[in-house]
Amino acid sequence: MISFENTEIAFKSKSKKDLSRAYWLFKIIGNSSLVSFGKSATNFAIKYKLPIKGIIKKTVFKQFCGGETIDDCKNAIETLGNFGIGTILDYSVEGKTSKEDFDHTVKEIIATIQKGKNDPTIPFAVFKVTGIARIEILEKANIEGVILNESEEIEYSELMNRVDQICKNAFDANVPVFIDAEETWIQETIDRIASSMMRKYNLEKPIVFNTAQMYRHDRYEYLVKEIKLAREGHYFYGIKLVRGAYMEKERERAEEKNYPSPIQPDKDACDRDFNRALELIVENIDIVSLCCGTHNEESSLFLTQLMEKNGIDKNDSRIFFAQLLGMSDHISYNLAFNSYKVAKYVPYGPIEEVLPYLLRRADENTSVKGQTGRELTLIIKEQKRRQQA
Repeated sequence: MISFENTEIAFKSKSKKDLSRAYWLFKIIGNSSLVSFGKSATNFAIKYKLPIKGIIKKTVFKQFCGGETIDDCKNAIETLGNFGIGTILDYSVEGKTSKEDFDHTVKEIIATIQKGKNDPTIPFAVFKVTGIARIEILEKANIEGVILNESEEIEYSELMNRVDQICKNAFDANVPVFIDAEETWIQETIDRIASSMMRKYNLEKPIVFNTAQMYRHDRYEYLVKEIKLAREGHYFYGIKLVRGAYMEKERERAEEKNYPSPIQPDKDACDRDFNRALELIVENIDIVSLCCGTHNEESSLFLTQLMEKNGIDKNDSRIFFAQLLGMSDHISYNLAFNSYKVAKYVPYGPIEEVLPYLLRRADENTSVKGQTGRELTLIIKEQKRRQQA
């Protein structure tokens, strides 16, 4: 049985300096007061154009990002590839609102697809729908029974054209593409778009993948329904399974607007549905391809056991494990060492524009119980092992 305790394998690609930087970053991220202060100070510095870009680039950006451009990510791609780990180039620029920005983002996503063409070290591409459309149009389209006006219909049609352009390029290049999940008040729109692209481009193999956030209590039944529709429609279903990234925001909005929270009642319920979903997917592996995007050791181990139980080869291309760059290397590297398919999300983009992503990462690490403590424990264990070697 695979173990995630082997720190020699987990940190083999890391220098002493890399480990030291990671130690101090996770030490800071584990302190919610420091994270809160750091966010305020960073936003203040950016607003008043204080010279902090160099500090960010050498610390948190270096830990969690591949670079500012696709070319800058070359070292990260090669390093991961040397250890049997793929790269998912993630253009992590957020908050854009103009057509010009949306079109630029589409070109950037297509560039990541082209980078992955004929390159086995880049097995997937990825994009967020909010990166290529205004959230207001997604939110209005999300409401059942609401009719878009003429200008909104044009805007929605432009969105569909952008998505189709990305998915067609993915199809032509034979590089599967993930459509990331987002907040519940726009997710039904995203689900509809993802399903329409699957019906168009997944007739021979899974090219378009949707994403299910299992911290939502309705996602298991949603997966049952979508897999059934894929069978009936004779297309392949691609799914990235995650626990989720917007929990606090979801709960606050539900309370503020007085509607039932879409979030699971507790972590146990989320964990249970995540693992039930893994079972469902493995049962339907003839038409479903999975990216198991988790930093949870139990679920990662559970999936390896499901694969063995169902006679699925470790290196079966229908099942990938994925984690974020700079996090959970003990999972990623030990899985890859044991011949499983693994990829890392490698965010990139101009430092100032990737900051919202980095600050959200810090928030998530602070809120996920035990995450930073586990990272720190393993780093310390490896530092001691190297001293004694």
